[in-house]
Amino acid sequence: MKLDPFYLIVDSADWIERLVPCGVKLVQLRMKNIDPPTLIDHVRRARQICVRHGCQLIINDYWQTAIDEGCDFIHLGQEDLAGADINAIRKANLKIGISTHDEVELETALALAPDYVALGPIYPTILKKMKWSAQGPEKLARWKSRIGTMPLVAIGGLRVDRLAGVFANGADIAAVVTDITQNQDPKAQTKRWIEQTSAIRQNSGPE
Repeated sequence: MKLDPFYLIVDSADWIERLVPCGVKLVQLRMKNIDPPTLIDHVRRARQICVRHGCQLIINDYWQTAIDEGCDFIHLGQEDLAGADINAIRKANLKIGISTHDEVELETALALAPDYVALGPIYPTILKKMKWSAQGPEKLARWKSRIGTMPLVAIGGLRVDRLAGVFANGADIAAVVTDITQNQDPKAQTKRWIEQTSAIRQNSGPE
């Protein structure tokens, strides 16, 4: 499947409303420890905005809400897989992306035939504490050789100046959180990411 090479990850529909109109075509709504009514409100708002702007919305973790609200794509971390009803997810025709950090997790992910695999953190990240140290862009090449044509997402500590390196090592998609949400001008930084990912992917030639 074809996904945009620029993958924005945010924690509210407010961010989606603010940034998707800048030209974002792939966005994840990642909300943690949120009460159901608030979650549903954000999912519904995010979905409406993404439909309006032709953007693929991916819901992190909350697969049942994604099904109930008519979404078509979810992202699951390894810790989320244990509690997820994969049969129900497949029956609802939801596409699935899965996080991986090591060989065991990659095997677990591939056994489920996901629609993309994410590897991270590629660089040190301030987003959350992890038991894994930075993987380095070179590991992307190993993962890509394992997964073949399945899209590979690089995530963790990415900045615009690091994009060429992750794409050169096999990533199909670059995911970003703090380099945009903590920027003084998130809209301008979003446009910069869109321009740079597009330029690098075009210059890399046919896939």
